[in-house]
Amino acid sequence: MTELAQRRCIPCEGGVKPHDLASATELMKNLRNEWQLVNDGKAVQATFNFRNYYHTTAFVNAAVYIAHREDHHPDISFGYKTCTITWWTHSINGLSDNDFICAAKVDTLL
Repeated sequence: MTELAQRRCIPCEGGVKPHDLASATELMKNLRNEWQLVNDGKAVQATFNFRNYYHTTAFVNAAVYIAHREDHHPDISFGYKTCTITWWTHSINGLSDNDFICAAKVDTLL
């Protein structure tokens, strides 16, 4: 488990600068290879593949539990064998530490 996965999210109501591309790229080193910077570095996204619908929905439910516990909510889409999760901090229109913390917590599910 990375240091990021052990941290807790801090409520973000805006007023802080989002990570720039260099710092976001550095934080990406703490995440699994599935994660990518998207939307010009304003979000982090991963698509995960599973054996069947049961495993996919179990993963989705666990990721949703993390989101509720951290009070930081991603966009999630899923189908029979895939789940895509996108994290970004809406209030700053970019990436905060919270996005990387939650992505790292999702990584612990795999």
